[in-house]
Amino acid sequence: MKMHLTTLLAIVSLAAPVAASETISHGYSAFGDLKYGPDFTHFDYANPNAPQGGTMTQRQLYGTPTFDSLNNFIIKGDYAPEVSVHMYDSLMTSAYDEPDAVYGLIAESIEYPDDLSYVAFNMRPEARFHDGEPITAQDVVFTVNALQTEGHPFYRNALADITNVEAESDTRVRFDLSPDAGRTFPSTIAGLPVLPEHFYDEETPFDDSWMTIPVGSGPYLIDTVDAPRTIKFCKDPDYWATDLPVNVGRNNFECFAYEYFADETVGLEAFAAGEYTMRVEYRSSFWATAYDFPAAQAGQVKQILLPEGQPANAQGMWFNLRRPAFQDIRVRRALDLAFNFAWTNATVFYDAYKRNDSFFENTDMQATGVPEGAELALLEEFRDQLPPEIFTETVFVPQEGSERPRDRAALREAGNLLDAAGWTVGSDGKRRNEAGKVLTVDIPDDSQSFNRVMAPYVENLQSIGVDATFNVIDPSAASERRQQFDFDMSLTAWIVQAVPGTELRGFYGSKAADEEGSNNLTGLADPVVDALIGRVANASTREDLVVAAQALDRVLRSKIIWVGGWHSGNHRVALWDMFGMPDQPAPYDLHRGVDFWWFDEAKYDALVDAGALTDKFR
Repeated sequence: MKMHLTTLLAIVSLAAPVAASETISHGYSAFGDLKYGPDFTHFDYANPNAPQGGTMTQRQLYGTPTFDSLNNFIIKGDYAPEVSVHMYDSLMTSAYDEPDAVYGLIAESIEYPDDLSYVAFNMRPEARFHDGEPITAQDVVFTVNALQTEGHPFYRNALADITNVEAESDTRVRFDLSPDAGRTFPSTIAGLPVLPEHFYDEETPFDDSWMTIPVGSGPYLIDTVDAPRTIKFCKDPDYWATDLPVNVGRNNFECFAYEYFADETVGLEAFAAGEYTMRVEYRSSFWATAYDFPAAQAGQVKQILLPEGQPANAQGMWFNLRRPAFQDIRVRRALDLAFNFAWTNATVFYDAYKRNDSFFENTDMQATGVPEGAELALLEEFRDQLPPEIFTETVFVPQEGSERPRDRAALREAGNLLDAAGWTVGSDGKRRNEAGKVLTVDIPDDSQSFNRVMAPYVENLQSIGVDATFNVIDPSAASERRQQFDFDMSLTAWIVQAVPGTELRGFYGSKAADEEGSNNLTGLADPVVDALIGRVANASTREDLVVAAQALDRVLRSKIIWVGGWHSGNHRVALWDMFGMPDQPAPYDLHRGVDFWWFDEAKYDALVDAGALTDKFR
């Protein structure tokens, strides 16, 4: 499933106290000490002696099917996510061996009081944009104001707790924060890309899509772009931050190139033919059966599993509760019962996955059993707004299904629920309500590869009288329909932060429910959910965060706002054997972690000499 923009990096900090109520530090962590002290020279997972050069070629990031814009910060157009990865520096940057820590990049230090009523960043005077202009505090102010007023709804929701931003000098910027901002919010601010105010004009307005090469401040420049097929980035020879500790052993490739494929089979064939050299494999069937081409059999292409240190993605088929039929939880439960995960996993996925039942899957923030202890005490505050079964029944876990394509018991239960909800089967086999309206379920998507999962699901729905369809449509049309909430169910995955915070409002909060283009696909608007998100964001300790997240997870799961998807716990990576990587790869971000790999010229020469690859990646 696709991942959409979206997730701002969750970052956080510690430091050396300046006064009893104020901290100044080289980094930030919400709940604990920083692993790296102020004099660190490089991250432990970085190789400071990594060779430089060569080209890393991949297929498009996150499975994004197309792009027609290089403006990544607004709702218009289909942006290329690689632009954000390579072209923009932020005030601070994540350490990928810590779940919630950031260290100075554009900013050399961060200041904040104990109550986090404000946060200030002291910026490096040597920081420069690609065109040589200095990066100033006014650029930070411009960035925040633009994102808050004209940016993608994700940014508008994520930055809502900034009450004021001010450039106190050319190299110092201060943010005043609302009391609800929470301890992780400084990380959100620190991870924002800093945009050049002087770049935006009538030809490249901030609020429109365009294909002009943007000005950034990161390590790479756009070298070539051929939308929607390819985009290539090569090193900025004058990059200002090459020698900073956070960049030592990083950005080792001379260039990164990305090939876009709308068809997964064509993309794999191109990889097998050596048209690109690294591939994150999203399809378990390909992983199990398709890597039998000559280069793989000869050991020239390797398949490796890299452990996923992050929480599993919130992946599933999301219900659009704006649809009247879906406002009845019995209907949603019936449609959930119709998905036979056990058969799908065995037959389609080669038993590669586990079912997602939690919105914080594979973490200690996942609710279990019946509420007790601190979680129960928190939920008691909302008892009169919650269904009584929240307190007496175990947390909702979807049925796994059976080994047969149709789980007759589950479908029979689903049919009974639909009957009870007033959707009865007519003479034509279709379910209608009292007004004669047919129960329809339209599931649009831009990937043909999901047919293998969705066709059996649709057949199960049709067998109980639901007029269900899965439609593969043009990527641009799919993006537009998602932004306008023009679907009954949406196949989508969201990245979940190791330390969640205010970004949850964009996915489940009331203010985002009716904001076009927001990540709240379901249209969920619930005061208890809003309050629990606030408790997560404002947790003062890791223990409090876990309790609040468990309570939030329990309440969300009780509402059945999705048909939960699947996760594996590993990244499946196929690569031509021409790269070096750290002995202990960074566990918390595969795509950024690749920045610490390097080009192994001896391995590459062996592939070229064997005739496996042409000499075009040096």
